[in-house]
Amino acid sequence: MKDRQIRKKKPRKGAKKRLVFYLCVLLLLTVFLTAGSFLSLNESPQQADVIIVLSGGPGRMEAAAKLYEAGYAPYLLLSNGEEAISRSGDMRETALALGIPEKAIVTENEALSTYQNAELTLPIMQEHKFTSAIVVSSDFHMRRVKFNFERVYKKSGIELTYVGSPSGYNAKRWWSGSYSRETTFNEYVKMIGNAFGYNGPEAKGVLNEIKAWFR
Repeated sequence: MKDRQIRKKKPRKGAKKRLVFYLCVLLLLTVFLTAGSFLSLNESPQQADVIIVLSGGPGRMEAAAKLYEAGYAPYLLLSNGEEAISRSGDMRETALALGIPEKAIVTENEALSTYQNAELTLPIMQEHKFTSAIVVSSDFHMRRVKFNFERVYKKSGIELTYVGSPSGYNAKRWWSGSYSRETTFNEYVKMIGNAFGYNGPEAKGVLNEIKAWFR
């Protein structure tokens, strides 16, 4: 009897191992396939006091201008507003060229990272008594934007909505082109770095070191 019981247990253990293996493969495959879609956060715009626009990528100011023209907010807050982003010049000059009135533009000019975009816009929000904002950046950047803004704005009581601007990033098939592959790699490394307190030039230095490992 004992021999028969032992024989019956062996295939069960093997079946469990196979099941765990297949589940792990399925999990890894799911993570791989959805990595781009996870980054590309895009919420429906809501009425707000101001639109916060982050510097650094084409199309962001244009997306913010469309939201302004649609009446979602009466002001634009430009983070790192002195950065040149178009043929029109820096963020402020580009906003003016897009038809945004000067009186509707608020700027901060010091941010060097996504975390600092959040850190340096918060006191301006509080100074102007803004209680809600639409945050605009490139589509692939929005998950990290939300991660950093939620950390900084956590106890502020300010309501944030996150709207991504099209960048050419292929969220559904991020592995199919060099631009989307590198963007995905960069965003995940930066997000992990942000979680461990690396921001700005320091974070970019760590990213370059990691890239060097794969060359």
